Amino acid sequence: MRLTRAHIKDIIGAKADTPEAANSLLKVLRVILNYAVEDGMILNNPAVGVKRYRSRGEGIHTWTEEEIAQFQAHHPIDTRPGLALALLLYTVQRRGDVIQLGWQHVKGDVISLRQNKTDESLHLPMHPELVRALTMAPRTNLTFLVTASGRPFSGPSFTNWFKKQCRLAGLPQCSAHGLRKAGATRLANAGCSTDQVKAITGHKTLSEVARYTRAADQQRLARQALSIQLGAEQNASEKLSNQQTRLDKTGSKSL
Repeated sequence: MRLTRAHIKDIIGAKADTPEAANSLLKVLRVILNYAVEDGMILNNPAVGVKRYRSRGEGIHTWTEEEIAQFQAHHPIDTRPGLALALLLYTVQRRGDVIQLGWQHVKGDVISLRQNKTDESLHLPMHPELVRALTMAPRTNLTFLVTASGRPFSGPSFTNWFKKQCRLAGLPQCSAHGLRKAGATRLANAGCSTDQVKAITGHKTLSEVARYTRAADQQRLARQALSIQLGAEQNASEKLSNQQTRLDKTGSKSL
């Protein structure tokens, strides 16, 4: 079968949730297929002319707490979408790892997995809400998340299905990867260190984690800074008040 531009669009479309990754893949495909043209393996490069995904500034939209609540109100925890959200949000893992999780990964209150992207081995204590979601999940399937026909999801099919669930909940701006960012943000807001967040997300470097937690850290540190400032201002005000009281008393005695 001849490789066409439509095939290239489908290939990079599997990474539509991460535009930067999709664009990087397109760049690699263009280089590889250029070599194929030079070697006479194909007549033209089908990756040429395929449009890059538009960058979204700060990347994939991070779910807000209000958006999470809105999704949960529309898709209760005992539904397939509700279970999907719980797995994505509380494991803080990538889509490709979450769709492969099943009961074989659970030992007590821990989910153990090996990340596809990094080959990192993780043992994650489960959040009580995830434990609650899993108590309602069937034990008859190889994976927790399955299609309507009971089969495991592929990456692209899960992305499309979950985007549909987001739209049904009135959240077209939200995605599966955005829940990974929301989970990391929650950890940062709770005061977890970058190393502690990294222990759950499985990122290789601290700089990678910082992409997810920068905004949360900034807000938390800004509040701490304001609290310190207000405390200093309060102390200064009390000192000034005490000095004024002593001066008033001294003035009264001299009269």
